[in-house]
Amino acid sequence: MREDDIWQDGRRTVIFEFAPLGRQVKVMAVDAESGLEVAIVGPVTAPRADLERLALRKLENRLRRQPPAPRADEAEDDGPGRLV
Repeated sequence: MREDDIWQDGRRTVIFEFAPLGRQVKVMAVDAESGLEVAIVGPVTAPRADLERLALRKLENRLRRQPPAPRADEAEDDGPGRLV
């Protein structure tokens, strides 16, 4: 992973992965805190910054729609079992 594959704004860290697919490239954006991942596909000739910006916008929209998952230490005890 290259250093420029990580984006931070002080509140959130996002990791970008690029996978060439012929004349297109698949860009995955992963939120480091929640593990949520989204993907976009664009032309290989598109500027990297444009692809990252589009993937980041899609990830931010997805994070706004998804309710936050309870943390393991805040989960309710609903009976026997164990965290693995």
